[in-house]
Amino acid sequence: MKRTLLSISLGLAIAAGFTSCRDTEEKETKTIVREVEVEKAPDTVVKEREGILERTAKEVDKEVNKEIDKQIDNIGDDN
Repeated sequence: MKRTLLSISLGLAIAAGFTSCRDTEEKETKTIVREVEVEKAPDTVVKEREGILERTAKEVDKEVNKEIDKQIDNIGDDN
């Protein structure tokens, strides 16, 4: 029993020694970055970045502000 246990542990130690000493090749990854200059009108850039909700919200804000200004003008000066 002792010999069997010792021979198994010796075999595992030798196997671990061979497997841990393997050389692994690491692949180099190359990243290619190119700078490209793009000319766009400022309004076009903003509209492309905004979604439909943002554009709709801006239009609603404009309308609400107009209505608020009208109501303020209707109130007038009570002095």
